[in-house]
Amino acid sequence: MSGKKQPLVQASADALRRMVLASEPGTQIGGLRELAAALGVGVVTVQQAARVLEHEGLLVARRGPGGGYYGARPDDAALERAFAAWLSVHGSGNHEILEMRTLLETELIAGAAECTDDALFEEVRAQLGRVDACDTAAQRIAFEGELNDLMFRMTKRPLVELLSRVTLRHYGSMQNIPALFPGADGLRAWKDGRRRILDAILRRDEELARFEAVRHRNDTLRRLRLALAKMQY
Repeated sequence: MSGKKQPLVQASADALRRMVLASEPGTQIGGLRELAAALGVGVVTVQQAARVLEHEGLLVARRGPGGGYYGARPDDAALERAFAAWLSVHGSGNHEILEMRTLLETELIAGAAECTDDALFEEVRAQLGRVDACDTAAQRIAFEGELNDLMFRMTKRPLVELLSRVTLRHYGSMQNIPALFPGADGLRAWKDGRRRILDAILRRDEELARFEAVRHRNDTLRRLRLALAKMQY
């Protein structure tokens, strides 16, 4: 019996999901019996399908006067926390996380060079002017956070943004992260890399921006390998 019910529940969940996504968040989608009639199924099937969407963050059930099912949207922060927890459970290490983080950053940097919003390029110019003042680890962390937020606005790629935020959250929560740009030489290398990337974006040269992003990525991963090798001795 359960084998026959599951496809019907899934089909009802799919139809209900389309109804939710076709409406603005907070819109009343309908009551239990109303939805059962609209979907051509029983109320138990609607309840099961609704639970699927509630888990997805797409539906909220309200009781009492004016009650029923209301459309919603998943919370970005909750998704980030869930993904970060999954990575922790499965033991993703420094190298894997940084590989993914820098790969995503490469796409963001290349995409930023293709942005058409002149006001955002002025913000890039302002960021370039702040590179020289980033002499401490705290200043560099703050700078990187501001740059990431700016890249998100310039590219408007929600999946890349979500995955970037997840990897950043997880990397920041990891213990014993080695310093990748230590000392005066490291600081100079970090500043030079950021200047080249920001300059390429300001030139609106996607190919050059990607080249500089890949160069910075390779240098970062090389430094991580060296740092991890030293920690083993």
